[in-house]
Amino acid sequence: MLIVMHPSATDTQIHTVTTAVEALGLIAQPIPGSLRTAIGVLGNQGRVDDTTIRELPGVREIIHVSKPYKLVSRDFHPEASIVTVGGVRFGDGLPPVIIAGPCSVESEEQMLSAARIVKQAGAQMLRGGAFKPRTGPHSFQGLGYEGLKLLRQAGDAEGLPVITEVMRIEQLETVCRYADVLQIGARNMQNFDLLKEVGKSGHPVMLKRGMSATIEEFLSAAEYLLAEGNEQIILCERGIRTFETATRNTLDLSVVPLIRAMSHLPIVVDPSHATGRRNLVAPMAKAAVVVGAHGIMVEVHPDPERALCDGAQSLSGEGFAELMRDLKRLQEMLAAG
Repeated sequence: MLIVMHPSATDTQIHTVTTAVEALGLIAQPIPGSLRTAIGVLGNQGRVDDTTIRELPGVREIIHVSKPYKLVSRDFHPEASIVTVGGVRFGDGLPPVIIAGPCSVESEEQMLSAARIVKQAGAQMLRGGAFKPRTGPHSFQGLGYEGLKLLRQAGDAEGLPVITEVMRIEQLETVCRYADVLQIGARNMQNFDLLKEVGKSGHPVMLKRGMSATIEEFLSAAEYLLAEGNEQIILCERGIRTFETATRNTLDLSVVPLIRAMSHLPIVVDPSHATGRRNLVAPMAKAAVVVGAHGIMVEVHPDPERALCDGAQSLSGEGFAELMRDLKRLQEMLAAG
């Protein structure tokens, strides 16, 4: 339920309504806005009897929100959120943020080279996996904590914020020390214990959509983070599992305008994991920008043919530079109308 107060409502009236909500055994969360103050009501398992609240002074209207996600919705938070990480800003009205780097951290030389390549081409953030959740146990699993150090070193060398995946609660404190953004991968989207702890950390986080997750399940997972007080959340579409086998996954670009209408959180697109094919990454990255993505995350490797992880979907330095030139022209065209 959402209680919308009159623009002229006083602090005393807002406090009275909040107290009335709490008297019902529910949680009241004031949501200040530029044009109004609203009070979100959380903790109910069904429809709330609003009889004692509706006629209180200062109440303009009551909206019953049936969605399982409330804090991430436009109902509770009409204004789009801006997430800022190391001077890089994600959100409406801003140029799409380009995140690039190898799928996995392999060595100091590889990471320094990758960071230099993506920085020179114009990327604003460096990615690299230290812990790799692979489908098979015999595949390269990443360098672990040593990989975190190499990622941080490479980011610092080029002045780039870094993003990497956290897989388990016991890794969280250490990963927070090295990474500017925590990534929760598709396989952990519904690891609710991990979501709660990341929410409590307050650390900027990118939540990837699960391989078979509906949009409602995706936004409900983000609700776990916000419910613990973390407002620094970026969503990521990375493709979903369908019957199609020609690509690694099926990139659902419709989710971008849908989520922009349903939620105030920024959303980026990962065409590398979605397609699994190098020749499809650039066209799908450009398509993502056209439909309104707040950012693109692309895998780039100094030597894709020798990559220990996902080389087939990684762009070379030349390929990434070409993509960045194309994206710049595309943004100019979109801005011109």
